[in-house]
Amino acid sequence: MSATLESVMAEAMKLTPDERADLIETLIASAEPATRLHPAWEAEIGRRLDDLEAGRTEAVPADEVFARIEAELKRAGA
Repeated sequence: MSATLESVMAEAMKLTPDERADLIETLIASAEPATRLHPAWEAEIGRRLDDLEAGRTEAVPADEVFARIEAELKRAGA
């Protein structure tokens, strides 16, 4: 890792979590512009985040989701 990169990373870690999230989004968008999602998916993700932040929905841990799927597959004989 270059000294410049180490310096930038050290400075980035001094930012607030929200500022780091903004930085991450900006860096990803600048590095991979061709990987943008379809506008319909962007809207759906935004809607789901709004619901989560407003308390209208509850997050389920990934391990619980996978356990439910595995149990359902076992019940279906897959």
